[in-house]
Amino acid sequence: MRGNGNDERWTATGTGGIRKKGSGVRAWLVLDGTGETQVVEAGKHAIMRRTGLPARDLRILDPLLSYPSTVLGRERAIVINLEHIKAIITAHEVLLLNSRDPSVTPFVDELRARILRHHHASTPHHLFLNPDTKNQDLQIPDGTKILPFEFVALEACLEAACSVLENEAKTLEQEAHPALDKLTSKISTLNLERVRQIKSRLVAITGRVQKVRDELEHLLDDDEDMAEMYLTDKLVQQQTHPEISLETGGATAGYEDHQNAKHSGDQMLGASNLLSRDSHGTRASTTYSATTKQLDVEELEMLLEAYFVQIDGTLNKLSTLREYVDDTEDYINIMLDDKQNHLLQMGVMLTTATLVISAFVVVAGVFGMNINIELFDPKIAGMREFLWTVGGSTAGTIFLYVVAIAWCKHKRLLE
Repeated sequence: MRGNGNDERWTATGTGGIRKKGSGVRAWLVLDGTGETQVVEAGKHAIMRRTGLPARDLRILDPLLSYPSTVLGRERAIVINLEHIKAIITAHEVLLLNSRDPSVTPFVDELRARILRHHHASTPHHLFLNPDTKNQDLQIPDGTKILPFEFVALEACLEAACSVLENEAKTLEQEAHPALDKLTSKISTLNLERVRQIKSRLVAITGRVQKVRDELEHLLDDDEDMAEMYLTDKLVQQQTHPEISLETGGATAGYEDHQNAKHSGDQMLGASNLLSRDSHGTRASTTYSATTKQLDVEELEMLLEAYFVQIDGTLNKLSTLREYVDDTEDYINIMLDDKQNHLLQMGVMLTTATLVISAFVVVAGVFGMNINIELFDPKIAGMREFLWTVGGSTAGTIFLYVVAIAWCKHKRLLE
């Protein structure tokens, strides 16, 4: 499939000029229900017609814009924006936007393998109808229920995103513990810089994991959002009841029906066609009361809950690592404070020593005065008196120093 006629392409004109390709045209990898893949170039309007999505939902997948992790259920499609996976899932195919990204290649192979297994299990000679169920679910002979196509693709997306985050968390944990232990043994600029980088990565990964967890928690808390994701069941109900329209234009029709019902006073009929809203914006659903309300979301709830537990475990692991980093920082701060205290004590002792030595200098200055006393008379005083003077001054200085240090310890200024 190519883009709509309004999308410009590189084509030669009659004068030999070249017309620029439309900026809205992008390459999409399409995987159908049989596992066949093909790369198509389509514009925004072509994708909107093919999937029934509004333009605001396609902006979530725009690689030039930064949107948080999002899983949206719409009338005919599920929009997936989880980490490196940007896809649109319908009841019979998956459209992948960034299929040329090397990090997406393993996911494409895994998704194709899952679709092939689903197609093989869904062939008529491998399944039978379960007469005990109201919806006539398909089962394989061993009693295992076959998931709808959209849930197989959704599970592959969730598993890929959760696995990537879990692997990054595990790698970070393996790098963090040796670096933190090395920092506690030796505080250096190199070790501090390494721990700073690890902490920055930890904050970034924690934020990404938290966004995925919040999105899954939001879906699990809202049965209406989960019911919107039963695309196959809604398609079957559309075929069974042709009067129920699943077209994207039904949003406008539903709104007009609501306005007409409001003017006529029939509020019960208008309430069934109201525009329902969720945390991501306005959600148009003309068949909510007729289809989604009757769906049992237990199957999807169990699927989402399994990956919610996995991503929650990853978040707990990162929280534990964050606590270890914080404990290491506290320990380093305690060590630095202890060294700072020792330096302050040394400064007090040196200052005290300088003070008492100044007293000895005062004695020397007094004797340096140009005055006549008996100590300077060689006939009266000699070397013995000189030594007594110097010794007495030194002993007095030491005594003052000991008294000063003892007083500081008594006042608990020194340990």
